[in-house]
Amino acid sequence: MKKIAIGQAGGPTTVINSTLAGFVKEMRSDFSLFFIRNGYEGLVRDDLMEGNEENTNWVLRHQNVPGACLGSGRYPFTDENIEKAVGNLRRHSIEILVFIGGNGTMEALYKVEKAAEDMGYGLQVIGLPKTVDNDIGCTDHAPGFGSSARYVAQATRDISRDLHAMQNFEQVRILETMGRNAGWLAAASGLLKTFEEEGPHFIALPERPLKQLELLSSVEEAVRKYGCATVVVSEGVSWCDGVQVKREKVKGRPILGGISEEVETFIKKELNVTVRSELLGINQRSSSQSVSSLDQYESFLTGITGGKWVKEGWTGMMVSIQRDDDVRYNVDMKPVQLEDVVKAGERVMPADFIDNRERYYKWLRPLVGDELPTYPPPIQRRDLYVDQQI
Repeated sequence: MKKIAIGQAGGPTTVINSTLAGFVKEMRSDFSLFFIRNGYEGLVRDDLMEGNEENTNWVLRHQNVPGACLGSGRYPFTDENIEKAVGNLRRHSIEILVFIGGNGTMEALYKVEKAAEDMGYGLQVIGLPKTVDNDIGCTDHAPGFGSSARYVAQATRDISRDLHAMQNFEQVRILETMGRNAGWLAAASGLLKTFEEEGPHFIALPERPLKQLELLSSVEEAVRKYGCATVVVSEGVSWCDGVQVKREKVKGRPILGGISEEVETFIKKELNVTVRSELLGINQRSSSQSVSSLDQYESFLTGITGGKWVKEGWTGMMVSIQRDDDVRYNVDMKPVQLEDVVKAGERVMPADFIDNRERYYKWLRPLVGDELPTYPPPIQRRDLYVDQQI
């Protein structure tokens, strides 16, 4: 039987293991499986786990568990490391390499394929997409995004309701979402807004410069009218002089974060109100309670599709999800070349989604899944109980 190595790389999602399980179920009977521990680092360090019955069943038990069960993480994949990785695959006589990941993962997989070709080793490669940021090119959306968008939308609505109840104590909350250069998640925060009193009252996206006076005006107006204001900012929003706010560097990679604290300080100073900044945090990509049923299904189907394409001899391809009907939600799984995915780079929100938010929400609604509760209108505030500070 041909040997296949499969790994997971980059930031996990709540449904990345569903993709892995779909692929394994499709392949386990006809191929010899090897599981790569800790992403590309495991490939370089030759840290492979044989896909015997016990290990394979262990992987399959993680189908509905968040996080990457094989280990994921980030790793500097230099030319030297790529050569080591190909050498390890060759030593084990592994003919097929499959990785589940985002933009960086697909680029690394493309480089491995080219390096193997240069080294005279015929290696079949298939990429299976995942990302919470939805910033992979050449696909309508990526597995993992729908569940994260669902979490952000629910959390924003709930935190806004909490603030509405506490407006005589604090007036403004700043919520910070993931999204380095793409605002898909931050924009999703308004999906469930039904009443004008509910947040978000202002959303800042990396795709557009943040106008501080516009922000200030929106917050001031919301506090005057409703007694409170909820603001959502993506971590990638530039604050001063077009520079993103960075917390630190880890292994040479800038870690974004802290824009919400900058906005908090600014609003406190300008409006003299009580402000709290909140990171929505890792729950955006790990909350099992916010999994979208459609996202879970499509993630599993992505793995199955990748397996079928391996059997058909496809190589140098990524599985993409493409809508084929603008009226009723329906998708096809189609192959796109890894080279094209790499060339496309990060997929930011298109202008028509940014400028016409309802068009974006219409596109987004199927992805977050069903069974989202509706809320009654919030209680009307009474000025008697709220300090008029602005």
